[in-house]
Amino acid sequence: MSEKLRVGILGATGMVGQRFISLLENHPWFEVVTLAASPRSAGKTYEEAVGGRWKITTPMPEAVKKLVVMNVNEVEKVAASVDFVFSAVDMSKDEIRAIEEAYAKTETPVVSNNSAHRWTPDVPMVVPEINVEQFAVIADQKKRLGTIRGFIAVKPNCSIQSYAPALAAWREFEPYEVVATTYQAISGAGKTFKDWPEMVENVIPFISGEEEKSEQEPLRILGEVKDGVIVKAEEPKITCQCIRVPVLNGHTAAVFVKFRKKPTKEQLIEKLVNFSGYPQEKKLPSAPAQFIRYMEEDNRPQVQADVNYENGMGVSIGRLREDSIYDFKFVGLSHNTIRGAAGGAVLCAESLKSLGYIQKKEQ
Repeated sequence: MSEKLRVGILGATGMVGQRFISLLENHPWFEVVTLAASPRSAGKTYEEAVGGRWKITTPMPEAVKKLVVMNVNEVEKVAASVDFVFSAVDMSKDEIRAIEEAYAKTETPVVSNNSAHRWTPDVPMVVPEINVEQFAVIADQKKRLGTIRGFIAVKPNCSIQSYAPALAAWREFEPYEVVATTYQAISGAGKTFKDWPEMVENVIPFISGEEEKSEQEPLRILGEVKDGVIVKAEEPKITCQCIRVPVLNGHTAAVFVKFRKKPTKEQLIEKLVNFSGYPQEKKLPSAPAQFIRYMEEDNRPQVQADVNYENGMGVSIGRLREDSIYDFKFVGLSHNTIRGAAGGAVLCAESLKSLGYIQKKEQ
């Protein structure tokens, strides 16, 4: 057990924090030893602090129930107990940027689920199958922060996971124009139907800030490191609408694509099913064996049948067909709180450990 890296979770009582705890139970590399949350939860056991607000379908792990929650604002005290932290704090963006940098400056790596640092030029925003090479910018970030081992890395928004992997798989065909509509689950807002009864049998055609993220974040993932910062790709140009739908888990996307180099449907499917990256090469603990699968059935992917593909870490694509205005259209599905949130961050941390960026602190 002592060989495992000691992990802290910032924002441990929220839905994403709970998902981190659930996913890290019995993890072969990481052990949750510290839970931190707002001052109102500090001093209580985790079980007491969460109370009846445990939102994950699997039971709360026994190992965390009696852990005493620490005050997330006591940065030095929390950092002293861990090798690195996952961040899922619920604060303003300015507060998140400040507290994540404060943790990094204690020489504690921060792997964040939050959006606050996604456009900080020297903070890598990574889907490990797509752009693990962007971790190289961490060296420049450390110079800015004045750290030796402390840094911040983030995962992208949950809404793009259902279609950005397909665009990455198809890069050689040069997709240059994309129209996407995402149908997003309520857990993306940290809610259940019990919390949000007005979402039952309802659709809300607005999610604050989501369309901008959905249009711009894929370009950063497809970008490159230049002169110590990440420069986003110029294409494809993406326009997006984001709609909240009465689904608990699973973001679906309906997507239209134009390509400069005209592929066949068969070529596109072949690129999807054979697309893999660093997590598959290194067989990382949370890596899906097959990142993207293609489904031939006309009525797939479906949330109820397919959202848990590869334990929620895989992406399902279906209904790929030629379009009368664009070249092709398709439907994608990903699990928003696993691949799109905590699971994606865990896979980032596994990649960072495998690459030597996260190591045990000297005791």
